[in-house]
Amino acid sequence: MPVTTCVFDAYGTLFDVNAAARNLAEEDGLEGFAAVWQQVSSHWRAKQLQYSWIRTITRDHVDFWQITQDGLDWALDVTDQADPELRERLLGLYWTLPAYPEVPETLATLKANGMKTAILSNGSPKMLEGAVDSAGIGDLLDAVLSVEEERVFKPDARVYALVGRHLDVSKDEVLFVSSNGWDAAAAASYGFRVLWVNRAGEPVDRLSGKPGQTARDLRCVPDVARADPA
Repeated sequence: MPVTTCVFDAYGTLFDVNAAARNLAEEDGLEGFAAVWQQVSSHWRAKQLQYSWIRTITRDHVDFWQITQDGLDWALDVTDQADPELRERLLGLYWTLPAYPEVPETLATLKANGMKTAILSNGSPKMLEGAVDSAGIGDLLDAVLSVEEERVFKPDARVYALVGRHLDVSKDEVLFVSSNGWDAAAAASYGFRVLWVNRAGEPVDRLSGKPGQTARDLRCVPDVARADPA
């Protein structure tokens, strides 16, 4: 069956999760933060994911905005950058993360080709609304799906099931696109066709699900979606 629907992870796939710390580090007067912004961003992202997995396993749900704040607090503590004003600036920038440069054209091409497009994300509805509006891509998406409907985080299968429920498509009609190797693996195990956007050049995760294809950015997505099924 041909692909009819392209579903994208949000953070790290469509939106640049390092941009908040990187952009703040470029401002005058923040030389101390500029020296460690990469560590802050890396720790922040790692704790976001760790906390989401732990809260799903322990059934102790809070939304992703709370997890984002908790992860940042840990990252600032471990890098000796704890400061209320710095924290608020970073959170404000995270709310309006920029899209990667190829995102608008990729989505526009998919829509021109007659594809449905959607986001499936751990992000809360308000977070996703802020990012989509800031990037100006709302008109290029048929749906923005948040895990909050199920109150669990990826890679729980209930999250991936939201796609079929909301878009009325079967698993084999979906091309799922993620920059997170573990997310790509879980989506493949669920039954989606998967393109792993390996922006960081990482090795494949040692998990049972394997992405069908790998790329370094999103520019190939329209061609992959139009290719004959294997």
